[in-house]
Amino acid sequence: MRHEDDRLTTPACGVHVVVVGGGFGGLRTARALSTRRARRAGLRVTLVDRHNHHTFQPLLYQVATAGLQPQDIGISLRATLRRRGVAVRVGEVVAVDAAVGRLRFADGGTLDYDRLVLAAGAIAEDFGVPGVAAHAYGLKSLADATTLRNAVLSRFEAASAAPGGTEDGVLTFVVAGGGPTGVELAGALAELVDLVVRRDHPELDLARVRILLLEPRDRLLGAFTERSSAHALEQLQRRGVEVRLGIGVARAAADEVVLTDGEVVPTRTLVWAAGVAASPLAASLGVPLAAGRRLPVDEHLRVRGVRGVFAIGDLAAFPAADGGLLPQVAPVAMQQGSVVAATLVAEVTGQTAPPPFAYRDKGSMATVGRAAAVAELPGGLRLRGLAAWVAWLGLHLLMLVGFKNRFGVLVSWIWNYATVDHAARLILDQREAATVETSNGWVRRTWAA
Repeated sequence: MRHEDDRLTTPACGVHVVVVGGGFGGLRTARALSTRRARRAGLRVTLVDRHNHHTFQPLLYQVATAGLQPQDIGISLRATLRRRGVAVRVGEVVAVDAAVGRLRFADGGTLDYDRLVLAAGAIAEDFGVPGVAAHAYGLKSLADATTLRNAVLSRFEAASAAPGGTEDGVLTFVVAGGGPTGVELAGALAELVDLVVRRDHPELDLARVRILLLEPRDRLLGAFTERSSAHALEQLQRRGVEVRLGIGVARAAADEVVLTDGEVVPTRTLVWAAGVAASPLAASLGVPLAAGRRLPVDEHLRVRGVRGVFAIGDLAAFPAADGGLLPQVAPVAMQQGSVVAATLVAEVTGQTAPPPFAYRDKGSMATVGRAAAVAELPGGLRLRGLAAWVAWLGLHLLMLVGFKNRFGVLVSWIWNYATVDHAARLILDQREAATVETSNGWVRRTWAA
């Protein structure tokens, strides 16, 4: 339903708000829209996602390294929203027809809306590097994480079956990208080798294991202070991770990676954590896109030039105080979701609209391993080591959706710490097809022994 201005009116059938994306921002928006007052005023909410679950992406690397099970960090969207009166539709939105207020799905279906909140997130950005889309492992979904876990554990099984004769590179793991995801994954891989593989495979010469972390810039964790970056580098190196600064991937193949300095690294496992770009859905609106293919928005997060459409999180190009754009991280998406929901509820109920969006930076954290992390908090507070690690654990427990997930993750962490173990060492579906389409559209092999 379209209106001549951008204010909501309430027809007899109610105002239908559709939220595309069940990540941090989308879920926060849907929950905040489901107030009793809004429902009494005729507000109907539908959440659309290509998956039927919300994924706690910051802990995907722990699923990939056998520290957690997929169900520990995934929660059913229907289960978490049904008591709030929010409808859920599972499907992949491929286009937005803003002229008539309609979404188009990959299966040919459609869904009409009165107001639209785009929270579709981001996809992995390969920057056009040859071979990455075909041969690298992503880490954006539960499917990605379990696929990578299968691959990692299968490498050790293959090496164990032929300890003296496996091909070069089977035990070499290359992680591209020195941001939080890459740093945390590299550290977790190193601990998996040292604490678990050493006991599970005593026949292996672990000196053959090589974990290589690549960062094209001159330091890790570019969003952190230099001191925190240096601490993370030191902790990774102490754990045996080979960190290469100023070096990236020039091209990738099934059995090797060529670095930008010309070195050829034999490997069967390249993990891409080198960057993201906004969901391709942004381009369907037909407006000029900002950096990272993000949608330009105004101070209330309305997409510029498109009536009735908001964008939040990874899709939104919202100016930051330093002249750039706000980072594509969960706290930004969640705060934006709350503001958009408040704006829509105010329009429906006749309340005073909230002030323009202003991001409140609550700090940054990254963990390298057991009792090792860096945290930079508001007020200039800087933590390193055990204190930062405890703060990281507590924050992530609080951010998890649902008591069951929080309890399950806490129990797993306590068990893993007390037993010096990673209990989720399962290789699943070894007979599955050798290729799979991943969450970012890449098509590549699922695992190879």
